[in-house]
Amino acid sequence: MSLFSSITLRIAALFLRVGVHIYRPPVTEELQVPSPVLLNFHGSGFVVAAHGSDDEFCRQMSQKTGYIVLDVEYRLAPENPFPAALNDTEDVINWVLGQPTEFDVSKVAISGFSAGGNLALALSSCIFPPETFSSVIAFYPTVEVFVDPGAVAAPDPNGQPFPTFVLQLFATCYMLGGHDPRDPRISLAYADFDRFPRRVLLVTAAYDSLAVEAESLAARLRENSGRIVISERMERCNHGWDKMAKEGTFEWEAKERAYKLAVDMLKST
Repeated sequence: MSLFSSITLRIAALFLRVGVHIYRPPVTEELQVPSPVLLNFHGSGFVVAAHGSDDEFCRQMSQKTGYIVLDVEYRLAPENPFPAALNDTEDVINWVLGQPTEFDVSKVAISGFSAGGNLALALSSCIFPPETFSSVIAFYPTVEVFVDPGAVAAPDPNGQPFPTFVLQLFATCYMLGGHDPRDPRISLAYADFDRFPRRVLLVTAAYDSLAVEAESLAARLRENSGRIVISERMERCNHGWDKMAKEGTFEWEAKERAYKLAVDMLKST
C-alpha cells in the first residue's frame, strides 16, 4: 500500500467527523521519508463551510516544498461553537505527531487563512508545547477583533472591509457559550508570546479591517529575540483577495508574492 493510501485510510478511520484533503509532493530523488508535513486550516469566520477553498495554496506548497499537506476541516458554529474547531484541529495534529514513521515530527508546520489563521496561531501558542511546530503561517487572521468588532478599521479605507454587523455575527456564533473574548485561544493578543514558534509569517491586506491587529501581533513577536517574524501587507487587496485573483491583475501578483513567502519559510526549516 502506498504512503498516500495508508494516510488516507487511517484518517478516514480516525476522523469520521473531520474531512482532510491530502496533497502529496511529486516523487523525486529528494523526496524525504518520513515527510515534513504542513497542516492547513481554511477560512470560515468560524461559521461558513469553506473546506477546499485553499486548494491552490495547498497544491503549491506540496509541489514546491516537498511537504505533505493536510488541508483540515473543522466543525463550525453556531451548531459547534468554541472550542469545537480548536478541538478538531488539535486532534488531527496529535494524530500526525503520533505517526513518526510517516511524518518528520521535527518538521511539522501549520498554516491558516482568516479564522483558520486564528486556529493556527492559537494552536501554536496556547495548545501545544513550544517548539512543537517548525513554523506557523497565517494569512489575514483574526487576532483580537472579537473583543470589540466595532472598533477595527482597515489601513486603507478604499476597499471592501467587513461590515461591523458581520464581525459581530461571527463573534456571537463562535462564542455562543459565553466565553470571554480575551481568552488567548480566541484573541491572540493575550497569548504568551514566548510560546509562539521560532518562525512566523503573517500576511495582511490593506483593505482588510483585520490587518492592523495582525501587524501589531507581528511587531510584538519581533520584540522576542531569536524569532524570525515576517509580516507583509498586500496593498490594494481585500480580505481573502487571493481566492478571487485573476491572472494578470495586481491581486494575482500579490497572491504569487504571498504564497512564495510561505514556500520560502517552509523551505528554510
